[in-house]
Amino acid sequence: MTIRKFAVTRRGLILGGGALGLGQAFMPRSAWAQEPLKVAGIYTVPVEQQWVSRIHVAAEAAKAAGEIDYTFTENVANTDYPRVMREYAESGVKLIVGEIFGAEAEAREVAAEYPDVAFLMGSSFLPDAAANPNLSVFDNYIQDASYLTGIIAGAMSASGNIGMVGGFPIPEVNRLMNAFMAGVRETKPEATFQVSFIGSWFDPPKAKETAFAMIEAGADMLYAERFGVSDAAKEKGVLAIGNVIDTQADYPDTVVASALWHFEPTLNAAIAAVKAGSFAAENYGTYSFMKEGGCSLAPLGSFEGKVPAEVMAMVAAKEAAIRDGSFTVVIDDSEPKSS
Repeated sequence: MTIRKFAVTRRGLILGGGALGLGQAFMPRSAWAQEPLKVAGIYTVPVEQQWVSRIHVAAEAAKAAGEIDYTFTENVANTDYPRVMREYAESGVKLIVGEIFGAEAEAREVAAEYPDVAFLMGSSFLPDAAANPNLSVFDNYIQDASYLTGIIAGAMSASGNIGMVGGFPIPEVNRLMNAFMAGVRETKPEATFQVSFIGSWFDPPKAKETAFAMIEAGADMLYAERFGVSDAAKEKGVLAIGNVIDTQADYPDTVVASALWHFEPTLNAAIAAVKAGSFAAENYGTYSFMKEGGCSLAPLGSFEGKVPAEVMAMVAAKEAAIRDGSFTVVIDDSEPKSS
């Protein structure tokens, strides 16, 4: 387990000022209220992993803005998750953010032990205000952007054979895959899909091997939900669609478009609630919706002008409808199947 700690608090800087220490005793309450909120992140994978990286980037931005004092621990095994939660709660952290998909029950037990600590956790379940009034949940509800990438993917696939590689068939993966497939059918109604899950959040070699098999079976477009898929696409000369982060700079001739997740609206809402003393058990998933600024379609970059103009006009119209509420992308958490 690797622990990285950042940020010197404003209080520490003041105390380190020697003579300024006396003046600090007479600071008004409003000045104390501006001290950065102590926030900790607990992650079961490296912070470079695409899903978790969105949380980490948002927390780093809040730290840089002076809003929070951010510490995090990465590569935490699910069996160690409760222990690390307790350690941070005991250390005076006021907001703990992380993902508990593999430790749902255990994490809730810990949260119940620390009612004065706010917990914002990635979860497949809705919040339970009765059991855990201090635990809110979130997930990457970026189905809006995934749907738009599907429209582009369908238009760019010559064969209509689409390969899709995911981590686990859980709601946060399923809903994005299903939205992508719905988008594909807008421009390629006859499309067929090869769907496979590798049973890991971070196993690029296995994802790459799975993608190779799909290409061998005729796929000319890949949905890269996991790292490793775009590498296979690049090697075999087929196209790919990115998920959560924009990797086109690394695959300029491969990644056509990506559905981006922006965690900042989610984290900022939680920080504001904790500071206001109003944090409660809520579902923060809606902050990932496109109309909330939680997701977007990445710029086409090197594929600008290569996607048919009429397709991009359709994408623009659908995006406008999503943002103004006149069109809603269906949230389908069921496991997608090959077809």
